[in-house]
Amino acid sequence: ADMADDLAGYLAGLVLECEDVRGKDKLKELKVDVGGDEPLSLVTNASNVEVGKRVVVATIGSELKDGAKVKKAMVGGVTSEGMLCDGPMLGWTGGGAGAAALLPESFKPGEAPPKSRPRLDGGGAGGDAPAAPVAKSTGPGVDSLFEKKLTKEEKKALQEKKKAERAAKKAAKGGQDAAEETKSDAE
Repeated sequence: ADMADDLAGYLAGLVLECEDVRGKDKLKELKVDVGGDEPLSLVTNASNVEVGKRVVVATIGSELKDGAKVKKAMVGGVTSEGMLCDGPMLGWTGGGAGAAALLPESFKPGEAPPKSRPRLDGGGAGGDAPAAPVAKSTGPGVDSLFEKKLTKEEKKALQEKKKAERAAKKAAKGGQDAAEETKSDAE
């Protein structure tokens, strides 16, 4: 539950606009929809942000890992109403520091960010889904190859197996009968 407190005020956001800040090499000014009435203006130096990406925003008043609170700030002469988060700020493993933490499209603006780095290939199901039909399609194909080769032997084997099963059942039944007979004799 510790993480949830840390991430209070951290929201998923959709980048609506991304402009370079004039006169500043690496700074970009973003307009980010975080589910509010107005998009937030954010200034970032993350190079992997562009329009249409989903990011995580630490909104004004939310607390950073070092205990500092996010304030409205002027960055490069532009007002920044929050902070774009990188993976380490969110406690994610595997996200690079200084690169914006990106979310898959399933996250809507204003939603709480996940506690660990999400997969960007459409979530868990996406990984498994394509594999399943492949397995299914190879199954019957392989079987039918074997069937063609082994028809005679298979048939023979099946017959033997059935015979053996029948014999076993008979023996079991016979055994029971025999057991009951011995019982009645004993009485």
